[in-house]
Amino acid sequence: MPLDPQALGEPLHESLTLHSTLCRREAGAFQQAIKTGDDVVVACTQEKRLFAELATETEGARSVIRFVNIRETGGWSRDASAAGPKIAALLAAAHLPDPEPVATVTYKSAGRVLVLGPMDAALRAAALLDDVLNVTLFATGPGVAEGGVQERKYPVLAGGKLALTGWLGAFKLNWSQDNPIDLDLCARCNACVAACPEGAIGADYQIDMSRCTSHRDCVDACGVAGAISFTRDAQSREEAFDLVLDLGAKPLVGLHAPPQGYFHVAGGDAAALLPVAVKLRDMVGEFEKPKFFDYKQKLCAHSRNETVGCNACIEICSAQAISSDKGRQQIKVNPNLCVGCGACTTVCPTGALTYTYPRTPEQGLKFRTLLSTYAASGGKDAVLMLHSQARGQALVEELGRTAQMSAGRRAKGVPANVIPVGLWHTASTGLDLWLGAVAFGATQVVVLTTGEEAPAYLEGLRAQMAVAQSLLNGLGYTGTHFRLLAAHDVASLDAALQSLAQTKQRVPQQAARFAVAREKRSTLDLALDHLISNAPLAEQLPEAIDLPASGAPFGSITVNRDTCTLCLSCVSACPASALQDNPQMPQLRFIEKNCVQCGLCVKTCPEDAVSLVPRLLLTPQRKEARVLNETKPYSCVRCGKPFGTLKAIEAMLGKLSGHSMFQGAALERLKMCGDCRVIDIYSADNEAKITDV
Repeated sequence: MPLDPQALGEPLHESLTLHSTLCRREAGAFQQAIKTGDDVVVACTQEKRLFAELATETEGARSVIRFVNIRETGGWSRDASAAGPKIAALLAAAHLPDPEPVATVTYKSAGRVLVLGPMDAALRAAALLDDVLNVTLFATGPGVAEGGVQERKYPVLAGGKLALTGWLGAFKLNWSQDNPIDLDLCARCNACVAACPEGAIGADYQIDMSRCTSHRDCVDACGVAGAISFTRDAQSREEAFDLVLDLGAKPLVGLHAPPQGYFHVAGGDAAALLPVAVKLRDMVGEFEKPKFFDYKQKLCAHSRNETVGCNACIEICSAQAISSDKGRQQIKVNPNLCVGCGACTTVCPTGALTYTYPRTPEQGLKFRTLLSTYAASGGKDAVLMLHSQARGQALVEELGRTAQMSAGRRAKGVPANVIPVGLWHTASTGLDLWLGAVAFGATQVVVLTTGEEAPAYLEGLRAQMAVAQSLLNGLGYTGTHFRLLAAHDVASLDAALQSLAQTKQRVPQQAARFAVAREKRSTLDLALDHLISNAPLAEQLPEAIDLPASGAPFGSITVNRDTCTLCLSCVSACPASALQDNPQMPQLRFIEKNCVQCGLCVKTCPEDAVSLVPRLLLTPQRKEARVLNETKPYSCVRCGKPFGTLKAIEAMLGKLSGHSMFQGAALERLKMCGDCRVIDIYSADNEAKITDV
C-alpha cells in the first residue's frame, strides 16, 4: 500500500513508524509496543488471530489492542494513492475508547431440541444431533419412506394445529393430538401398516384420514396395545423445548428475524442441514447477548388514555418483539426476541427507544472523529458508507481484494472519499445521526444494503431519508445527501460506489463540533441549528419546509375553530407537551418545537377538529406558544362562576335538549356549575318532601 507515515501521523499528533512485515519478521515491534501499557492499534484485520496469540505469549503485555482494516477499505483500491486522509480517519477512530458496556440478556439451554418435519428427514437430522442433544421428533408426515420398521429411539409427537412461541431455552409448542393412533402407546410393530387395505398408515405411524375408508382392520391388528381408537377425542397438548429445527417446506415461524434457537431447513436439504446441525450442537449451556435498546416510557407517543397514536416501532419490528400495552400507555419490548436491528429506534420520533450497541453519543463521536480527521488530513467530499458487520463488511473486503488482485481491472475498489463504517445492523441509525454527520462535514451518508434486511426496514430507511433530504433541500443544500446503496456482489457494489462521485452535494462551509446527545430530539435540534445557521439560503430562508407525511417527526397541527369546543382532550393526550391549556382562560395553545406528529391529538378529538401538518417551521415562533383556538367562558346561571366554555356548553345543550331526561329543571341544571347543580337538586328534593307532607 502506498502509505506515508508522516502524513498519517500528523492528524494523530504522533510519529508513526511504517512496518511492512509486522506479522512476520517484525513481530518483535508489536510485542514491544504491547508492553508499554499504551493503547495499541493494529491496522490489519487479516492477521488478527496471529496478533492475539502473540499477545497471550508475550510476557509483560498490558496494552489494550484494537484492530482496524485500512487495507481492503483504502490501501487496496485504484484510488490508493489518494486514500491517505481516509486511512488517517480510520486510524483516529480506532484510537477512541471502547464503548461503555451494555446490559445483557441471558439464555439457558439444556439441549432439548425439537426436530419437526417429515419422518424420514427428521430421523436423518436426529442422527446428527442425538449424541449431544436430547432429541424429540414431531412428525408432519412419513416423507419419502413409506414402510420399514422404525426403531423407537426418540420420543415422537404428531398432530395438527401447531403453534410455536418463545425463544432459545423457552420454546413452547402447542398442538392438537387428533390422530387415531396414539404414538405413546404404539409399539412400532407394523401390524397396522400391514393390515390397512388402503395403505393409509405411513412411516410416521399416523393415519392419513383422506385415504382411510373406515375398515378398522388396523384396530383389530393393534390388539391389546390399544394404540388405535377412532372414537378418541382430540386433546390439546403443550411441550417445552430449548431449540427447534424445522424441516417443513414452509417455516412454522414465518418471521424475517425468527427467534434465537429456531432454525428452518426446508425439506431437510442435506447440504444446508449440516452447518445448522453444527450450530445446534453448540447451543447447550448459558448464553448472553447485548440488550440492544433502552426505553423511556415518559417520552413514548404510543398511547394515552387507551388511545393508540404512534405505532411506528411495532409496525417495523421484523421479530415481533414489540407489542402494545394500552392499559399502561406504553409499548412492551421483549429483549429475548429482539435481534438488535435498531429499526425501532430509527423510526421512533421522540427518542423513547434508543439504540445501545453502541449508544448514540458513542456512535456520534465516531462519526465526528472520522470526518474531522479526514478533513484535517486534506480530504474532500467525504462520504460515510454505513454497512453491516456481517454481509456488508464481507462484501467491502471482497471488493478490496478483487481490486488488488486484478490491479484495478475487474474492480476499482472503495473510492478514496468513501469511509466505510461497520454497524451491528444497517437499520440502527437514523435522522439524528445522519443529519449530524452532514453537519460534521459529510457530503453524503449512504447505507449499504445486501439483501439481508427485512423489507419493512428498507421502507423505514427510505421514509427517514426522504424527511432528511427534504430538510436539507429546503435549506438550500442542493444534491442528494442520503441514499440506500443496494449491492449483492462485488460488481454491483463497485459500480454503485463509483456512481457516488457523479453527483455534487452542497454542505455547510463550516463543520460542526457539537457532541451528539443521548436524547434524539436534542441531537436533532443541535444538528438543525447548525445546518440552518450555515444554510446557503440563510438570507432568504422560507418560513417553513414541507415534509413528507410518512415518518416526519416535526410539524404543526390545524384546528377547525368552528367544530372545536375546547374540551382539551387533545391536551391530556399529547405526550410531548406540544398542546397546552391556559389556566387563566379557555385557550388551546401549541408549541411547534415539541410536536412529534404522533397523531394522538387527531385520534382523541371527539369533534374531528384536528389535522396534522408535517413541516419544519424556521421562524422563532417554532419555540413559542401560540393560540390555536379560544372562546368565551360559560358562567353558571346561578352563581356566575365560570365552569366551562361557551361552545362546549352550547354543544351539550343542543345534543341533550331533545332527550326526555333533560327537560325543564333538568335542562336548566346543565347551565350550572357542579356545586350549584348539587344545591339545586337538594333544594328540589326538600320542596317535594314538604309538598307531600
